[in-house]
Amino acid sequence: MSLWIVISCLAIVIGIYFYNNPLKHGPWFLSRRFINWFPLGMTYSFLYMGRYNLTIAKSAFGSLMTTEAFGLIFGIGTTVYALSFFVNGPLVDRIGGKKGIIIAALGASLANLILGVITWLVLTGRTHIPLFWPFVLIYALNMYFQSYGAVSIIKVKANWFHVRERGIFGAIFGTLISFGVYFAFDWGQGIVDTTKVAAPVGSLGLVPALLRQLFVPTGSTANATWAIFYVPAAILLVWVILDLWLIKETPEDAGFPQLETHDASTGHMQEVYTRLELLKKVLLSPIMLMLGGVELTAGVLRNGIMQWYTVFANEVNQPGAEGILANWGLLLCMFGIVGGFAAGLISDKFFQSRRGPPAAIFCAFMLMMAAVMAMNLFKFPYMVGVAALLIVAAVTGVHSLMSGTAAADFGGRKATATCSGLIDGCVYLGTGVQSVCVGFLVGSEWSGHSWQWWPIFLMPFALVGGIIAWRIWNELPAATRKYIAEHESKAAPVKTA
Repeated sequence: MSLWIVISCLAIVIGIYFYNNPLKHGPWFLSRRFINWFPLGMTYSFLYMGRYNLTIAKSAFGSLMTTEAFGLIFGIGTTVYALSFFVNGPLVDRIGGKKGIIIAALGASLANLILGVITWLVLTGRTHIPLFWPFVLIYALNMYFQSYGAVSIIKVKANWFHVRERGIFGAIFGTLISFGVYFAFDWGQGIVDTTKVAAPVGSLGLVPALLRQLFVPTGSTANATWAIFYVPAAILLVWVILDLWLIKETPEDAGFPQLETHDASTGHMQEVYTRLELLKKVLLSPIMLMLGGVELTAGVLRNGIMQWYTVFANEVNQPGAEGILANWGLLLCMFGIVGGFAAGLISDKFFQSRRGPPAAIFCAFMLMMAAVMAMNLFKFPYMVGVAALLIVAAVTGVHSLMSGTAAADFGGRKATATCSGLIDGCVYLGTGVQSVCVGFLVGSEWSGHSWQWWPIFLMPFALVGGIIAWRIWNELPAATRKYIAEHESKAAPVKTA
């Protein structure tokens, strides 16, 4: 049933994509652009499956991986992810997004295969080494290759979408993230459950039965948890083949005239930037630093919920909210889609493609929901679960606007990967901060440990994110402002710095 719900959501997203055509593109352009972004986006979604499968594996490992160890592994990996953008962003701006997404998928596939081998060796008793250090090293390698993903999809997007269309693409970007979360949590949990030695086999469908045949042969005595790493690795290789065949870097590569997108690169496309110049473009830009600040707080809130709710719900009984835990991946997907589309439509329809206003509104909403969680954490489990899902909806909207849209708007096509990469890197710096801090605050090594600190820790970051987003409320690239003035004269005047 959940798969059909996700497929229905995907059909609705595709319908909205074709319906939303403010620049009146021809039907073949819309179709060819869909053929471009769909395989690119699905590759990105399955990269997520190969990233957050660690969270599901942690619960399956039991005492083999403590809460503190999990927090450190995830925190170190996400810090590597963030720092990698100083290299990978300028590189993708030079080699293009198509090559970048292929590097991401191949590297993440290899890293997941190695994680699967390590898990197999430990669980079958072929080695007795602790999981911690091998997972630290290989998960960090996985996250290095993962860092090519977002910058590559946004690099290609910048060439194919006009600024006035990018709000809706930000919504699509948020949807792709949400699908990846669904694959990671629901498919991942399904893989773990299916490959347990004691799992019931009488009513298994075709795919689960095939998984058992592959990973749990007759006579097995160990749960085949390593399958949660092997499956996304194999799926990513399939998408690599499709990417090589279908993706075109620019409309010109697909036989269309050049598309003028009216972003920050308008009038500067002939310029050539060195890696140092690209980095300066980001690090010395006040607007880019503020976008990064919003994203750092978003990273704390986003993974502060997605990473820890299932751990919390497995450690602290949640009577009345069992359905939320059982369908966590599907609910994350659905709420993420709603949040991404709400943010994109609000930005394009009500604020002339300004990204600050919806980000500020959503940050204020997240602050309220984190407060609801803090006040009801041990009293009303269902309310806590719903508040957590609403935070996911809001933070997906903020993330899709900042990394998926605003970075490309203000960075321009020439520097899209560098700008979006470093801004997206701030998300994972925030993720690393929360991963280590929450793991410490709720872990058994600290005498004052309590899950009560979890939502309280998130609240100041929502407040700071909202303040920064409010500071960029009126910001637009100069080329976008000029385009609005020339083509949308009836629109309300927009103040820009």
